[in-house]
Amino acid sequence: MKSVKVLIKRNPGTEDLPAPAYMSAGAAGMDLSADIRGEVVLSPGEIHLIPTGLSIHLPPGYEAQVRPRSGLALKHGVTLVNAPGTIDSDYRGEIKLIVTNLGKEPYVVRRGARMAQLVLQEVVRAEFETVEDLEGSQRAAGGFGHTGV
Repeated sequence: MKSVKVLIKRNPGTEDLPAPAYMSAGAAGMDLSADIRGEVVLSPGEIHLIPTGLSIHLPPGYEAQVRPRSGLALKHGVTLVNAPGTIDSDYRGEIKLIVTNLGKEPYVVRRGARMAQLVLQEVVRAEFETVEDLEGSQRAAGGFGHTGV
């Protein structure tokens, strides 16, 4: 498995929160925790910005994707609005999570709650070329359920 060094900066007062870490040998994502004081009640249908207290420095050619945690989504309907969120290699600000509650009951976010996961990906840059027509394919322009149910 390939490894890459990522620099991490913690906001002051976040020493009690865990650093992102893989929770198993085969895990693709590292958990991100909520850096909040007290509680945030996330009512059904609401959207909140939850800080993590962390900033990262990715090497060029990489992005970090912020993704929902499957247990929160299944058990409580809590997910990320912009999943996956992208952190570009030149972004140095704090990672913040755009969290929503799609469930039927309010969900209480407490300090240190594992709210999302961070997955690193290599990035390929596209070089676009304008052409008069595109080569055909069997699918062609079919989409939006064209293959049936």
